[in-house]
Amino acid sequence: MKTTPAMRVPLVDLAAQHAEVDEEIQAGLKDVFARTAFIGGTHVDEFEESYAQWLGSRHCIGVGNGTDALELALRACGVEPGSEVILPANTFIATAEVVSRMGGRPVLADVDPKHLLIDPQSVQQAAGPNTQALMPVHLFGQTAPVEQLEATARRFGSVMIEDAAQSQGAERFGRRAGTLGDAAGTSFYPGKNLGAAGDAGAVLTSSAVIADRVRLLSDHGSKVKYLHEVPGMNSRLDAVQAVVLSAKLARLDAWNERRRAAASYYGELLSGIAGLVLPATAEGNTDVWHIYAVRVPAAERNRVLEALTGAGIAAAIHYPVPVHLTAAYAHLGYGPGDFPVSEDAAARLISLPIYPHLERDQQEYVAATLAEALR
Repeated sequence: MKTTPAMRVPLVDLAAQHAEVDEEIQAGLKDVFARTAFIGGTHVDEFEESYAQWLGSRHCIGVGNGTDALELALRACGVEPGSEVILPANTFIATAEVVSRMGGRPVLADVDPKHLLIDPQSVQQAAGPNTQALMPVHLFGQTAPVEQLEATARRFGSVMIEDAAQSQGAERFGRRAGTLGDAAGTSFYPGKNLGAAGDAGAVLTSSAVIADRVRLLSDHGSKVKYLHEVPGMNSRLDAVQAVVLSAKLARLDAWNERRRAAASYYGELLSGIAGLVLPATAEGNTDVWHIYAVRVPAAERNRVLEALTGAGIAAAIHYPVPVHLTAAYAHLGYGPGDFPVSEDAAARLISLPIYPHLERDQQEYVAATLAEALR
């Protein structure tokens, strides 16, 4: 006989978030529909300018989604078909996918065991004369140690493209993720720290040349209608999403601070539990906790996850299969044991609910349920 959970805790709570900005969004949408300016226009221009300024980047180019943003960044930086791009094995598959889409070859590196961010030593070992780009991933709301990759980038003449899809507002030594390389791609998928009401993304760069190239490529290779300079693609931020993003951007610093408070409280509630490894902040980082991922013993992970979900807690796994062990990338020739830290993480991680409107009693319920499951 099934019992009713004492409480239900979603992984994210978009309804609470949207309730906070609803009035503002409705006014903006009314203006968009009155003008019938759905692609580009004032709302898109204002968001791009505001987000660039907030981030500390000279240029923000809104595009259709985060995957397109990374591909456009690679192409605009001159990464050529047939070249190699180094990225971590512990990431969402889109990071590798964009390399494949532009005709490159993903070359994988392992991550460090404490923070699960790309390991500079592994990158150094993977790099070679055909390496045209390094793509560190700012995973889970952290910032990767980009400065530790610069010597490898200089040695091979590689560009640095940041995957900043999970790190809006995260900092490393006072500089925000998305401003640390030649260019960055970010995602505004609804569940992100800064989320749209559908798919959306952006390319960030402080290079006017790269920014102009992104704008050209993202609009069918055209600056003037029907005059196409290069083969491009159709990936543009629409005004509806810009309205939503502008309303949320005004609150993002406060929302990120609430995420940090929630992560800190989880740390208090969960410290000292046998078999549980909590996420840690790297020196120099200010994290924004897009995901709060804990590690449990691999043999216990499925049982613990079932206990959480059975208690009404929407826990998740980010990510259950490292890139090199997916069927999509079997052709790269990697196998089990090639990236042991990434493989260990994939077998042990559980993501707990975290979002700006998470209440303390919800966290206490999550922590108590997790502790009981691990006894």
